[in-house]
Amino acid sequence: MSSQTYLSGLFSLDGRVALVTGGSSGIGRAVAGALARAGARVVVVARRERQLAETVDELVADECDAGWVSADLRTREGVRAAAEEAASVFGEPDILVNSAGINLRPPLGELGDDVWDAVMAVNLEAPFLLGQRFGPGMAERGFGRIIHISSQQAHRAFVQSGAYGVSKGGLESLARSQAEAWSPHGVTCNTLVPGVVLTPLNARLSADPAKVAELAARTMVGRNGLAEDFAGAAVFLASGASAYITGQSLFVDGGLSVH
Repeated sequence: MSSQTYLSGLFSLDGRVALVTGGSSGIGRAVAGALARAGARVVVVARRERQLAETVDELVADECDAGWVSADLRTREGVRAAAEEAASVFGEPDILVNSAGINLRPPLGELGDDVWDAVMAVNLEAPFLLGQRFGPGMAERGFGRIIHISSQQAHRAFVQSGAYGVSKGGLESLARSQAEAWSPHGVTCNTLVPGVVLTPLNARLSADPAKVAELAARTMVGRNGLAEDFAGAAVFLASGASAYITGQSLFVDGGLSVH
């Protein structure tokens, strides 16, 4: 057996369908690209049509199968409509990646109901609803992968974690509940936990070079993360290679959390 054949058997996503929310920018875009290049047919779900089209055009130019759905994940109706439209592109997904998120973090004393509701809707309720829609079908077919993108703030409070940290803590708990429900039927449910990653979601941080350097120095590899750092971990968790890993939080953070 050649090494190529062996590696393909472990990690290939040929024949799989993946749905990636928040897949038109940042970590979500990198993950969508990795899954597509590993062989999956990928549907990218996000709000901005221009970014969606650019993402899919890039993948199609690389001879990948990809499509997009513009959706508003802030309402239950929007999530449910997005799920049905996404499932109509290549069929029911085998892989669900919840990367869409909003990062509103006023001081807790100033955090109103509107911010709380918005953060919970996108960061926690949308992944729950999408899991409810697709998890049972994955279990019925005997294979599924649910991957959530979490945050350091699910584990530690800093820089006004507020509702954002709570939503990400809930997301990791959701993965464990989903694992309990569906892993006996071949569906693994895990989270990827980034460190400091210089993406549009962290634009405010990226504008402060001193803070960026300070955070990089706190890692064990000496730099902050890039969206591309999540490609390998995402393919691993989406593939057959991770069949015995479920309910886990995998830190992709350059050692930031070890301190």
